[in-house]
Amino acid sequence: MVGGDQRRADPAAGAPDTASMKNLARLLSMLGAEDHVPAPTEHKFWKTQPVTQPGDSEALPQGVIQPNVPPEQVRATPLPLPADFSWGTVDIDNDTELREVYDLLTHHYVEDDDATMRFKYSPAFLRWVLRHPGFDKTWHVGVRVKASGKLVAFIAGIPQELRVRAQSLQVTEINFLCVHKKLRSKRLAPVLIQEVTRRCNVSGIFQAIYTAGQVIPTPMSCTRYYHRTLDASKLLDIGFSAVPRGMSKEDHIARFSLPTVTQTAGLREMQAADVPAVGRLLRRYLARFDMAPRFTDAEVRHMFAPAQTKDERVTWCYVVEQEGRITDFVSYYSLPSSVLNNDQHDTLSAAYLFYYASEAAFDAPAPEHDTCTAPSPYEQAKAAGQAPWQRTECSRLSPAEAADERDVAPWHTERAAQKSQLKARLQQLMSDVLVLAKQHGFDVVNCLSGMDNALFASDLKFGPGDGFLRFYLFNWRVQPVAGGLGTRPGEESLDPARATPHPHPPTQWGAGNGVVMV
Repeated sequence: MVGGDQRRADPAAGAPDTASMKNLARLLSMLGAEDHVPAPTEHKFWKTQPVTQPGDSEALPQGVIQPNVPPEQVRATPLPLPADFSWGTVDIDNDTELREVYDLLTHHYVEDDDATMRFKYSPAFLRWVLRHPGFDKTWHVGVRVKASGKLVAFIAGIPQELRVRAQSLQVTEINFLCVHKKLRSKRLAPVLIQEVTRRCNVSGIFQAIYTAGQVIPTPMSCTRYYHRTLDASKLLDIGFSAVPRGMSKEDHIARFSLPTVTQTAGLREMQAADVPAVGRLLRRYLARFDMAPRFTDAEVRHMFAPAQTKDERVTWCYVVEQEGRITDFVSYYSLPSSVLNNDQHDTLSAAYLFYYASEAAFDAPAPEHDTCTAPSPYEQAKAAGQAPWQRTECSRLSPAEAADERDVAPWHTERAAQKSQLKARLQQLMSDVLVLAKQHGFDVVNCLSGMDNALFASDLKFGPGDGFLRFYLFNWRVQPVAGGLGTRPGEESLDPARATPHPHPPTQWGAGNGVVMV
């Protein structure tokens, strides 16, 4: 069950070309999807939901599809479940319940068709993702067996402020939709989606962002997975890569060799004291894209500077400091996969490129601005008596944080010299990221075609995989956002943004999508 192009990756570009790596690609493209979700030809459930439908006229207004309503107009009770099951709220602050989610995902979440690989989320990873600042415990929805209390299904909502072009929204990021394998025939997935929707509506949130590998109504962006081999020898042992025809094993391994030390002056691990500077740089950098999250300093601290022990570490974050100023930031997170039925190895250690930012995207450093502590528009509206459902279009960024985005030019208007400067900087920075990931024992680095990844992926031997990840908005209609496709044969037909008019020529196509979801 994978949407999109299933051609093998190009081994000359650095991506493995074996059935096993195709299984990894399938895992990647299935993130955010369940194999019991209706096939592309059905969509009976999605036809009833406030989402852009196939064939909708471009003349339809952009923005909200169904208006927000007060809590008293939201359904007060969940939809009924089969008689043997009951609804529940999973308390992730309770180690026992967090472990239940971990066990469910470990054995029943995303798995490849041949049952040879399975994502291996850790409790620390889940705690990091689900305890996002401002998280609502009621959005962690579970289904239990009445008789035993066993958790057999789960879905989570994660708060986020999302900007789509000029409009900012308070949305829910939907993730970890999972149903026990033996219960897939019960059609629990649509009911889980409706229940987390109902709970978010009660809380005053009526829009959501989510991803799936397959095509459902209706993608507003599409990205491709890219893979960069770090431990070629291990991947050969596991069967995730093969030596290309006409090349020796030694030459194949040497192709992916890396320096033993980093090259960027001033590169160091991020510290908690760096949060304000990283927040300013990241907000400015992400403002270039058509669609991107807007992070407060509190979110930057949680996401990139968490207090992690060595055993619980899930993120690696670095900054470049020059003359007392943070000029660059880069991060990745760990999401390993269990390797089943292999005598030599049981885990594929994968690093996923997360958010990054660089001053090289701009002609000059950001100007100084007022650092007053005035409340955000969201808090001002709250103080004025507005209910949450009336504030979903209010920003949670303080005026000082919002000022970091001021006067930033869109990505597709940047001059060639600017792009060239950014490309050179990112290639150097990401080359060091590969060195660091290798030092920390990772076997492969994965990334999407979004953000500015096309500026360095090919030159650094990231190879295109078979996995495609599509982005969807719930209850919000927008013109599609470019996801960085078009550099490989057959990609243009997969990009929903290609069919819509844009003010820049095709030679300037890149990624307007700056969203990275775990």
